[in-house]
Amino acid sequence: MFVKRARDGQRTSGLLHYLYGPGKKDEHTNQHMVAAWMDGVPDPGRDKGASIPYLAALLDAPVLGLESTPPAKYVYHMPVRLAPEDRTLSDTEWAEIAGELIHAVGIAEKGDPMGARWVAIRHADDHIHIVATLARQDGLKVPLSFDKRKMQEKAKELEIRFGLRRLDRGDKTASRWPTTAEAEKAKRKGRDEPPRVTLQGKVRQAAAAAGSDDDFFAAIQRAGIRLNKRTAPDGAVTGYSVALPGDRTGTGRAVWFSGSRLAPDLSLPRVRERWTGVAATAGAVGGGHVTSQAAAWQAAAWQVHQAAAILGQAGNESGAGEMVALSDFLTTYAAQAPEEVRRELRDAARTFERAGRAPTSRQMDSEAGRHLRTATQLVVMSASLGVNGGEAAAAITILVAVALAVIAAQRYHQAAQHRAQEQAAAQAGYHLRAATEVAYGASIGQVRRDGSRAAWRSTTARLEAPALVEAYAPVVREAIPVVAERVLSEDAWPALAATLKQAENAGYHPARVLAEVAALRGFGDAGSAAEVLVWRLQRRMVTDTLGTSNDQPQANPARAISTAPEGGTETDGSRTQTDAPKDTETEPDSPATPTAPPPVVGRGEPIESTPLGGNDAPTFGEAVRQAVPAYAADVLADPASATLAAYLIKASGEGHAPAELLAEVAAARDLADADSVAQVLTWRLQGRLSGTGKPAPLPRTTGRRPVQTGGQTQNPGERTAAQRAAQEAAQRRTQARGPRR
Repeated sequence: MFVKRARDGQRTSGLLHYLYGPGKKDEHTNQHMVAAWMDGVPDPGRDKGASIPYLAALLDAPVLGLESTPPAKYVYHMPVRLAPEDRTLSDTEWAEIAGELIHAVGIAEKGDPMGARWVAIRHADDHIHIVATLARQDGLKVPLSFDKRKMQEKAKELEIRFGLRRLDRGDKTASRWPTTAEAEKAKRKGRDEPPRVTLQGKVRQAAAAAGSDDDFFAAIQRAGIRLNKRTAPDGAVTGYSVALPGDRTGTGRAVWFSGSRLAPDLSLPRVRERWTGVAATAGAVGGGHVTSQAAAWQAAAWQVHQAAAILGQAGNESGAGEMVALSDFLTTYAAQAPEEVRRELRDAARTFERAGRAPTSRQMDSEAGRHLRTATQLVVMSASLGVNGGEAAAAITILVAVALAVIAAQRYHQAAQHRAQEQAAAQAGYHLRAATEVAYGASIGQVRRDGSRAAWRSTTARLEAPALVEAYAPVVREAIPVVAERVLSEDAWPALAATLKQAENAGYHPARVLAEVAALRGFGDAGSAAEVLVWRLQRRMVTDTLGTSNDQPQANPARAISTAPEGGTETDGSRTQTDAPKDTETEPDSPATPTAPPPVVGRGEPIESTPLGGNDAPTFGEAVRQAVPAYAADVLADPASATLAAYLIKASGEGHAPAELLAEVAAARDLADADSVAQVLTWRLQGRLSGTGKPAPLPRTTGRRPVQTGGQTQNPGERTAAQRAAQEAAQRRTQARGPRR
């Protein structure tokens, strides 16, 4: 349950007119009163003859009778909203909730006939608005104290009583997200996001790669951001503020944000903690041997693997510092990553920011932290190096490594009972899995040209961890003697050794868990058995971590993970745990990842009968059964199949053969571990269509496409359900981003 105190006002009638009105976008429906300070209060929404001015006059009457000077803003406004997955409450239940909250904050306690006057108005299924005037009926002012804390405590009780989702309460580590005014201003100016969000990302990137004050401030200025340093009388820099060029107030003054206003860990003292202790240098890994971007990324991946193996093992304070270093690496790489995965990585980095701010003191100098800072410096250095065609494989290597590190971070927060940070890490891990599948899809075109899909390539970093490699070689020979020598000779073996170390730190018996994941299936024609084992161990740790988590993250395939192609539809899905529905009359605590409406593919016809192109193209069901016969039933029954169909329609329009393309991406990696085969295939198609692979021509069939149900054919000018879905999805994507808790 989301409950907050909105801004106090001075016009009761103005707020009531809005709540009883149609809303800014006609979103208000069935406006009516569910509770009031006493029975019989006239309801302008349902009572004939009742009016909003009369109701406002009733609420304002105690204010006029105050014995002392009335407060300048006496209208108290408390929106109360359910989580997206909660059930719909009845008016009686909402009335009980309103009464409990108004009693808890001290506005009108139960059994007090002289309490302040208030009403609760409902104009949607999922929320109400409580409006009160801060004047008691005995002529005294309402004695409010710690009302925000009290309403949150009462909300916890109400969540249990009514069987609602139990939400985490603030630990003062959340970022300051844009206000409604900032979001509306960005929309008017045509910006993709409010300046506050843009500045957060730019400043965080500068902090992640800096090694001194001068490096930090220089990076901010290179990013095109206005900088203002705050100095003490002795000349020492004590703080800073930043502004986006062109962002001005109505009077023409620049809008400045101090670091602490952007995020708690972006104040100058917190930023400086990043370069106290042992500084990481890219020359420590490979030196002059790192001569290309791919080699730098491979070396960075190795460093992240070493960090993942020991992350969170050096104590609570060191673990908090390691979370910062991991967040910095993810932020830095998201800005350098290949274009096809950059969007998902940016979402992962933004989501993981909260996981990087543990609610405890932190020690930045630890072994895992040094590995991560070295990896960050390697990624920064890679921007100035040449490309050699191995970037796609290196990108997959980094994605696997950082996903393992995020699993370790989630376990650290879980053990420390940092619930908000644990959930943020879980959501970031989901974004990373999406990015990895997209990367595999994008690499298919490269595979077709080069004939090789080895994700790990030998680097000089492999020679620098003899202790870890030698320690786990006997484990491999004990657990999987048949393929042990093959695994030990592969380039992915150091990564597997680091993963086994991480599994052991998490409480697994390394030989036993390795034998278990190896026995799941054979290795078939896998190019690298060690790579397959890394993936299976990662999947095992993810599954076990979520199984013991207090609150498992809820994936949102609608947008949080991937977006339907232009001309496609988005999938149905629940919001992420940090999401909160938009409330246009309140200010959000954090921005939202928008949730798409349910898919409309199949509105007039079954999804499997949706045509994937012209008369010669197969239907969606035919393509799925031909490409992935073993998973056809699961794919066709999955809600994510609507987005998959939209991508295949897009691919068909670009000249690809849908069934052959689907089989191609399905063969990129085993699908047996996928929670949603349709979603995984969608991610891979997203990457494949953004790659450079040459499209295959549509096959010419000798037979005609089966007639659709009902024997009706499409007439010229008519649209199929998939085409209607494509247009509606494109329209939804143009809507503004809503707020998020």
